Amino acid sequence: MPSDRGTQEIRKILLDGAVLPAHPLALNAAHKLDERRQRALTRYYCDAGAGGVAVAVHTTQFAIRDPDAGLLEPVLALAGETLREREQKLGRRIVKIAGICGATRQASQEAELARRLGYDAGLLSLSALCSSTTAQLVEHCRAVCDIIPVFGFYLQPAVGGRVLDVEFWRRFLEIENVMAIKVAPFNRYRTLDVVRALAESGRESDIALYTGNDDNIVADLLTEFRVRVKDRTVSLRFSGGLLGHWAVWTQRAVELLDSMRKSRVHREMTADLLARSAEITDSNAALFDARNNFAGCIAGLHEVLHRQGLLEGRWLLDPNEDLSPGQMEEIDRVTASYPHLNDNPFVASHLDEWLR
Repeated sequence: MPSDRGTQEIRKILLDGAVLPAHPLALNAAHKLDERRQRALTRYYCDAGAGGVAVAVHTTQFAIRDPDAGLLEPVLALAGETLREREQKLGRRIVKIAGICGATRQASQEAELARRLGYDAGLLSLSALCSSTTAQLVEHCRAVCDIIPVFGFYLQPAVGGRVLDVEFWRRFLEIENVMAIKVAPFNRYRTLDVVRALAESGRESDIALYTGNDDNIVADLLTEFRVRVKDRTVSLRFSGGLLGHWAVWTQRAVELLDSMRKSRVHREMTADLLARSAEITDSNAALFDARNNFAGCIAGLHEVLHRQGLLEGRWLLDPNEDLSPGQMEEIDRVTASYPHLNDNPFVASHLDEWLR
């Protein structure tokens, strides 16, 4: 377990707000791990200003856990090593988050692995416990929290999540080693369930909210949630985002979050930010393949990274998984429509160094 001092440092970074990209998996044409480009991606995120990186999550492909792939430990180890290298170069702490999934035995083993490899927290998916009761879910979460600090995760049902009601979140927030929650149900009512539970818990100064609502990124970051709890009003905000969308054009995401901070300080909601909100949602629909129920969401991100030269191709572990029909044209459309959303010049100026 990280020291109390180390845990408090990570909590502060998360509460202050950070861009946390969900890390893709770099493969070569043989569908094997491309270590050189995997390291390049990690360097890109750090140099773009991300406050941390989430590895072995949905964007990394859950199939890295399959015995035939055998990539869970190698990918986590490679990212951890590269992140420590970048911490030395940049002179700042970078939050290391490992995806954790499966039933309690598997999740505990993955938590032990993440802790051994120096990760700061685990992003805990509950997808494997779709038929479990609230009490069973909380017991599962406690078991993982006993091993490593946890990032709670409300994953949208369309990509394997389950509905988690306000009572679950109340009980989850009673667990001491909870550090943050990624809220990604793609549903405003369910997002408010998490906000309400955190307000009622009294831990709003201890636990950070991170948006994973790729369809509502800017709105989440702009909104002040005011929740009446007994005789007081609790004000809550999303500190930052842990997003697959932020695995591309990351420098622009860092600039966006900085703009959000300035907007909050001056209590302004500018017309430019509202316009940007619609542009980013439109871009996400293309990259994540919303019209096909997100079937091409990982391939869409890979296509952008391939165009920038960070990936050799958009290959996935499943050779049958690729862009959906019409998705390439949609990516072309949003790329042409919103050139200010990409960070192509930044990537081009550093690519040789990251690929060394």
